[in-house]
Amino acid sequence: MFWSSVLKSLLAACVVTEFAVSFVESFTCANSVSINGVYTPYDACETFQACFNQTQELKMPELARSQKFQQKGCATDECTDLAFSATLGGQRTFRYDQQCCTTDKCNQGDTQPSQGPATANGIQCLACYTEPGTLCIPTLLKCTGKETKCASVIGTVAGSSSPASVVMVGTGCATENACNLNMTILGSINIRTFCMSGFPVLPSAPASTGLRPTSISAVPVLIILPLLKVLL
Repeated sequence: MFWSSVLKSLLAACVVTEFAVSFVESFTCANSVSINGVYTPYDACETFQACFNQTQELKMPELARSQKFQQKGCATDECTDLAFSATLGGQRTFRYDQQCCTTDKCNQGDTQPSQGPATANGIQCLACYTEPGTLCIPTLLKCTGKETKCASVIGTVAGSSSPASVVMVGTGCATENACNLNMTILGSINIRTFCMSGFPVLPSAPASTGLRPTSISAVPVLIILPLLKVLL
């Protein structure tokens, strides 16, 4: 009797679930990839979740043009809007913008930069950028726009947790949404980020004292420690 009741309840639940799902309408999304202006369209995809529109842009002084990756498609699970940017040592900048929507082909347009004009915001951070086999000399970077946090970033080969897979380490200015991330960017690099509040630069000590500015000497330890935790 007990199992009979259980089976009847289970069957009823399945019927109700199927009935409810049948009333959830799917919708189509634009589906394409663009790498540095080379556009590749695909057939529109269909989803019950959401459409996404994602832009990633990397600018480095040594490159003649920025590296820009754009993708549109159907989200396979929960889609979350996310926009952040960071400026690391050597004026290397990265912008990420993902927008989600839930109507038919709502992701056809391009995402727009979320940052306003790049005007100084009064915050300065220690900036550095290094790749395997290279060193950097930390400098103070004046933050601009919404980049009000001092961030540390470590990048590894996507899918690997080995310390030997580190491809870059950097520090600089970032927006608040860039803090505490663990995600894959540009299809091949996994990044982990750590932030601290930005700080105003203290006046330099007179040259006759032989002392270094407090803002420079105190910050490196705070930046290096979380990176060491990741590598160990």
